[in-house]
Amino acid sequence: MAAFGDSISRDLELLQAGAKPLNDGIRWYILCPEPTAFSRGSRVCDAQHENPLQRRFDAILRSKWLVSALPLAAVVLLASCDAIVLDPKGPVGIAENTLLIDSLAIMLAIVIPTIAATFAFAWWFRASNTKATYRPEFVYSGRIELIVWAIPVLTIMLLGGVIWIGSHDLDPSKPLASKTPPLEVQVVSLDWKWLFIYPNQSVASVNLLVVPAGVPIHFSLTSASVMSAFFIPQLGSMIYTMNGMTTQLNLRADAPGTFHGLASHYSGDGFSDMHFDVQAVPAERFAAWIDATRNSGPTLDAESYVALSRQSMNISPFTFGAVEPELYQQIVTQQLPPGPGPQAGLLDPILCLRMER
Repeated sequence: MAAFGDSISRDLELLQAGAKPLNDGIRWYILCPEPTAFSRGSRVCDAQHENPLQRRFDAILRSKWLVSALPLAAVVLLASCDAIVLDPKGPVGIAENTLLIDSLAIMLAIVIPTIAATFAFAWWFRASNTKATYRPEFVYSGRIELIVWAIPVLTIMLLGGVIWIGSHDLDPSKPLASKTPPLEVQVVSLDWKWLFIYPNQSVASVNLLVVPAGVPIHFSLTSASVMSAFFIPQLGSMIYTMNGMTTQLNLRADAPGTFHGLASHYSGDGFSDMHFDVQAVPAERFAAWIDATRNSGPTLDAESYVALSRQSMNISPFTFGAVEPELYQQIVTQQLPPGPGPQAGLLDPILCLRMER
């Protein structure tokens, strides 16, 4: 009270000295005839000069309909989300989904009792409960310390063990158990598109990945520019692609379908459009697609690859009917020069024209 009164006195002295507010939002004080506990002989009233927009905003915040509409707005916004990670379509995705749910269950085993205990303590030690024992001198209890520390430690040990075992079982480079030999696919992340090379079939595609359902896929991945990340949420295991090196990934689509693939690591201006479709088809349809691709489209050689590596956005899927042997190894070993990569303040003139449109 004393501090509040001193603050009022200083403000009154400034006003009496001729001080004027700097803007409409400044707080100032006026004298009123009614005495109050804050100043003997005069009442200090707090007046707030606000602009109309501020008053309208405050009225909206105080309105009951806004409070009731907030939960509905949250439901509407969340309804637009597609939890494809929780809808796995392959063994790796299913295992990762199980690991995620198991980890959540283990954490909730301590979170839920803690929240319940918070409400229980608040209810039991309420002011009106005369049965609750008030012990202001209480300082330490070894039993409480044991419970407070032992339960979280045991939970972390259990959670860590589950994640450790699951992470090693889901090693991206570990081949999937199957009687069918895996399909080899070489992946190159470019600015800003994906190149998929089928070395055994000698064909390639851009922004389109076609695989046979039920057959393991062994990916060899690299980057011809900056670091990126290859991710097919419903099949699992995001993995990075880096220039001058190869990473390994093994996935499988258990059933036919079209799945969304994307770059999950920021890599420059065209990052948001750097996605592709994964079409898992029956084996006979995959063979037919390979035959059709071989009979159409240009050849992917060193010259066409250099042209392809130039920066471009929103590239529609297309295919190459033939691929120069060992092209992927030339990209990894940088016998073929890497792309320029995003440059600060510099954009390809073609990109600038497309962005202006």
